[in-house]
Amino acid sequence: MTTALNTLFITVEGTRLNKEGERVVVTVQDVKKAEVPLRHLRSVVCLTRAWMTPELLESCVEAGIHVSFFGMTGRFLARVEGLPGGNVLLRREQYRAADDGGRTLAIARAMVVGKVSNARQFLLHAKRDAAAEQAQPLEEAARKLAEHLRAVGRAEELEQVRGLEGIAARDYFEVFPSLLKGGARRFGFDGRNRRPPRDPLNALLSFGYALLAQDCSGALAGVGLDPAVGFLHEDRPGRLSLALDLMEELRAPVVDRLVFSLVNRGQLKPEDFKEEAAGAVMLRDEARKAFLVAYQAAKQVEVQHVFLGQQTSWGLVPHLQALLLARTLRGELDGYPPFAVR
Repeated sequence: MTTALNTLFITVEGTRLNKEGERVVVTVQDVKKAEVPLRHLRSVVCLTRAWMTPELLESCVEAGIHVSFFGMTGRFLARVEGLPGGNVLLRREQYRAADDGGRTLAIARAMVVGKVSNARQFLLHAKRDAAAEQAQPLEEAARKLAEHLRAVGRAEELEQVRGLEGIAARDYFEVFPSLLKGGARRFGFDGRNRRPPRDPLNALLSFGYALLAQDCSGALAGVGLDPAVGFLHEDRPGRLSLALDLMEELRAPVVDRLVFSLVNRGQLKPEDFKEEAAGAVMLRDEARKAFLVAYQAAKQVEVQHVFLGQQTSWGLVPHLQALLLARTLRGELDGYPPFAVR
């Protein structure tokens, strides 16, 4: 259990929530873990199986406190709120912002700054443990990303931001072979490809990004935002554009870091993949299960949230960023603060 941004996050299975006076009482196996005044809460997010008394749920509804429920894998299940729906007002503001060129530019630019900055930090961290012949290209790529960061900060058009994001992504993926160590060099990497992925490393990236997109979509729905209406990614039927926006700043520190950790440690090997008749490369069943276990474990790892100034877990980061985006749209923050890795 943790509290951030006036939100109570329930992360321990079997947690019981009940009301005593004007307080939410949190117990696990009949042991009281915390008490939180109702007036301090805006929302409750249950990220695991938890039990809430009808009296508390009624009080939350009456107080305008939203309660969101997620499955064990992070899939969004439901959101309970009273009338009038606060999320209706938030979504109307989201749609207004998406139709406002200036507001769209500001949010998209912040998200790309977060993405490029975190990608650069990932390369710099990798450079510290790299052999000399690998360190030089990593350092050069990090230098290019620093230049792109400055350019993004000066961008005054949305298409310019999108173009710089694409150039930065190209320079970032170009240096991926230098991230492979020892026997993992058998994987090889000849650039990012998808739909379908045509090599094992791209198959891992695509699978990891799909899981992250699901987490981001659920987090956005949990705070009342529409995952389909984005700012950086254009609207398209069937595409969750805002979920794709939110995941950009988390690709490198969440998925890419995990992928290279697994392959460099030999936990996944080229033999763990198979090629379909149409040329798509897929994980075999056991490898897929191993990746899912590792992904869920990685979400429990603690990390410092620089903007909030507190420790959290990677699994909570999409939810915190969704809350910060909602506050930005409501005008409670001057601008959207992307998640930053240090």
